[in-house]
Amino acid sequence: MSGPTYAQFHFAFVLPAVAGLLAAATVTRSRTTRPTVWSIDRPYWSGVAIVTLLAVVYTTPWDNYLIARGVWGYGEGRTFVHLGFAPLGEYVFFVLQPILTALWLGQLTLRDGWPEADALGRTTHGRRTLDVGRLSLRYRGVGALAATGLGIAGAVCLRSPETLYLGAILAWGAPVLFIQWVVGLPQLLYQRRTAALGVAVPTLYLWVIDRVALATGIWHISPTYTTGVALVGLPLEEALFFLVTNLFVVQGLVLFRWVVDRWA
Repeated sequence: MSGPTYAQFHFAFVLPAVAGLLAAATVTRSRTTRPTVWSIDRPYWSGVAIVTLLAVVYTTPWDNYLIARGVWGYGEGRTFVHLGFAPLGEYVFFVLQPILTALWLGQLTLRDGWPEADALGRTTHGRRTLDVGRLSLRYRGVGALAATGLGIAGAVCLRSPETLYLGAILAWGAPVLFIQWVVGLPQLLYQRRTAALGVAVPTLYLWVIDRVALATGIWHISPTYTTGVALVGLPLEEALFFLVTNLFVVQGLVLFRWVVDRWA
């Protein structure tokens, strides 16, 4: 065996990031009174637990299928225990990624209030009147159409070997995005700065460490089932995967906060 293992990857990159964010969060919570995403305390972590459980359940069959198809694989001696076609380290990643992203998101500041319809925060001024009910419905309709379009694009991509991985991500991601955008796109747009920053930072970090894992041979992506397009050596499909999964987590937690605030 030569080169780092999947377990060493977690100990080198994922666990230290989680530990660092946890320490930073502890300091932040003791020194600030600003309204952060997780200022609801226990309910926030209930949301994290729900999102993490859903991530594991929803991702496991998809991940095992793509490994079985040969879309990606692992270097010899880099993994030890397998559950189905996926190594144990893969399931650990399913759990750690939502926690890492949740720890980062939890420190970000929310905008005050939750507009029930006008997600852009616009109000009625003088003669200008907004039909807020129709506006909210319009946003949700746009979200439904966008997610449906992604799903259709994914289904089309699944028909060609070189776009199989790309199509699998789009087709797999579309149902979750459809639900999130239909349920709460106005609220997500209202908190768009927090949501965008919540997605961007962990996604960039995961792109970097994924590139390291590929370069060191911990896992490899099949050229047969990918487009060959790369971003600084990172396959387009890998970049898209981490973007989509972090969208799932961040949007899910922001909407969870919205629901809890409505019930409070």
